[in-house]
Amino acid sequence: MCRQDGNSHSHSHSHSHTRTERGGEHGESYNCLESVQQGMASPVGISEPDALREILKSETIAVVGCSRTPGKAANGVPAYLLEQGYDVIPVNPFADEIFGREAFESLADVAEQSDVDIVCVFRPSEEVADVVESVLEHEVGEVIWLQQGIRDDQAAERAMDAGYRVVQDRCLKVDHRRLAT
Repeated sequence: MCRQDGNSHSHSHSHSHTRTERGGEHGESYNCLESVQQGMASPVGISEPDALREILKSETIAVVGCSRTPGKAANGVPAYLLEQGYDVIPVNPFADEIFGREAFESLADVAEQSDVDIVCVFRPSEEVADVVESVLEHEVGEVIWLQQGIRDDQAAERAMDAGYRVVQDRCLKVDHRRLAT
């Protein structure tokens, strides 16, 4: 799958709010493993089922913020993706190994050693701009997927302007179960 001259993104506009992965709108604990994808269009990014299906044909996923802790979405979603046959590359500066795989300290380290299709982000919305800057600087992947509850429209626009496809505020596991089977 190749990035296509910056024309592979789509725009739709509607009002939305920002949540972080750890807290919902009102600070309650939020776990995308137990959520039901609403299918609402993101103001910025891909949400159409056919476009998501195409992205799900990818093979290699770098997971920024991958967790060693069972029960966390940042552990359960990548574990599910491994079970589905994806090559999952954990990115966590505090872990040497996750799922028996080498954990990389940063996307810069991933870029030096691996070809990546999707950069899946399990970091708070406030950190998305820095993650996107790293993706752009190191030319990692073709798709940036911000997990459910995570969004930054300005960073998403910057990535799309650079030719990346961006998915925001959607659970990769939920969409895989819904669209890839």
